[in-house]
Amino acid sequence: MLAFFETAFIKRDPVTAADRYLGSSYTQHNPGIPDGPEVFKQIIPQWLSSVPELTFDIKRVITEGDLVVLHYLMKTSRNDRGTAIVDIFRVEGGRVVEHWDVLQPVPAESPNSNTMF
Repeated sequence: MLAFFETAFIKRDPVTAADRYLGSSYTQHNPGIPDGPEVFKQIIPQWLSSVPELTFDIKRVITEGDLVVLHYLMKTSRNDRGTAIVDIFRVEGGRVVEHWDVLQPVPAESPNSNTMF
């Protein structure tokens, strides 16, 4: 999963990542993105090119059975406070076949002293 994420998003090569790591079917639970590996190969490069300062800081990886969870901070620029993201992937036969995500903006202030990570 880390190789998929690093190739697709950190190295900004989603087409190679999709070819290497996505299954022939790819079910997307994000309501703004259609299903399918071919859609991934079309949408993700466009999105990455629209955010040239995009960075990712993976905080934890959790696995259970056929599920892998990535918890990370995504920033769109140096001045961006960022977004805390949890991606859940289902793997089948060594390939990513399903994805869910939850995104939460990092607030400027919080009623507690805990970080989001």
